[in-house]
This record gives sequence, C-alpha cells and structure tokens, in this order.
Amino acid sequence: MGAFLIACGGGGGAGRSGPVETGTIAKLAEDDQFVPAYDKADLSRALISERGLEASAERQVRDIEALVAAGSTSAGTDRLRVALNDLAVRRRFIATLESCQLQGRWCPPRLDEPAWVYDPAGEDPVPLDTNLRFDLDTWRKITAELHGRACACRTVLCIDGVDVAITQLEERPMRAVQEDDTAIQAITRARECTFRLRGKKLFRVDRVLPESE
Repeated sequence: MGAFLIACGGGGGAGRSGPVETGTIAKLAEDDQFVPAYDKADLSRALISERGLEASAERQVRDIEALVAAGSTSAGTDRLRVALNDLAVRRRFIATLESCQLQGRWCPPRLDEPAWVYDPAGEDPVPLDTNLRFDLDTWRKITAELHGRACACRTVLCIDGVDVAITQLEERPMRAVQEDDTAIQAITRARECTFRLRGKKLFRVDRVLPESE
C-alpha cells in the first residue's frame, strides 16, 4: 500500500482500503453524513472522462508554454496562468474521485456533467436547479446544492462562482432561517470543498501499488 499527500482536503475518520464493492455508493461519504446520488459505474465513467480532460489540459499547457517561450505577449502569460491553475484544480478533483473509488472517502455529493458554470463577474442570477426562495425548506435545498456544486468544481472560475454565490445568497433568508444548523453545515462543507480544491489543505490518499513497485 502506497500513500501520498495531495493539496486537496482533509477530514476525520479512518479510511477504507480497496475499491468500492457495492453497486450503489451507500456509505462513501460516511464522515460527512451524506450519500452521493451516483453509483460505482457513474464514478468509474467520471474518472475516465476526467483523466482524458486532464491529458487535454496538459497538452494545452504545453502549447501555451511554447508560445510564451517564443515571445508571446502578456496575454499568453495570462492564458498560461489560468491554464495551470485550472489544471491543478482538475487534478485535485480527480484525486477526490480516486479516493472515493479506492477508500470510500472524499466523495463529492454530485458529479456535475456537464460541469456547473457561473461567471461571478456577470449579471446573471446564480444558476441553481433549486428555486431561489428563502423559506427554511428551500434554503436547505439551496445550501445542499451549493455544497454539491462546490465539491464538483474543476476550474478556478467555478470555485470563484460558488464563493460569490454563497456570499450573495446567505444573507437573503430571514435570521431564523440563516441560523438553521442543517443549512449552516452545508455552507461550511461547500466552503471546505472550495478551500480544498484551491489547494489550501492537505489530504491523504492510500493507493494499492503494483507488485513490481
């Protein structure tokens, strides 16, 4: 069993070794007390897709690096910075999926395919599936969705969008609704996910290494 640390997140509770055995992921997020809506097959497909997108992003980075090295303008440098940052976020997201598959930990509540897009610099309202009403029941649904969106981010723009969405929305419910423990917990977990995906926390993933290693 090999282990490595990834700047992506952490949490309590003992990890489980080995792949997920059941067809439906029932206890993958036991430490966070929620059950993802996807199953093992969905998770495997997501990993295949994300690894392909990671390879494409790596090629894009190399192409932009070549342009910058050849004397491209500052726009090329900005593109390189964005591409590198997005690649890092995607790798951290992939790491959470791998941990989910191997250990049943760090499972995002949802996989979001296609990925969620919200430009915080724009004027459009926050694009949530949940209606933007702020009674207690709806606010719990909103915060649960924000938690799921946050943990499924693959780009810096997505993370920024979630952060802005939380800031915009969390002041709108009445005080009694704002202080609901379930909603507060969901917002806290959403922020933990964006923090991890920005690379500001470490989390451990145990992998089974090939016998030759």
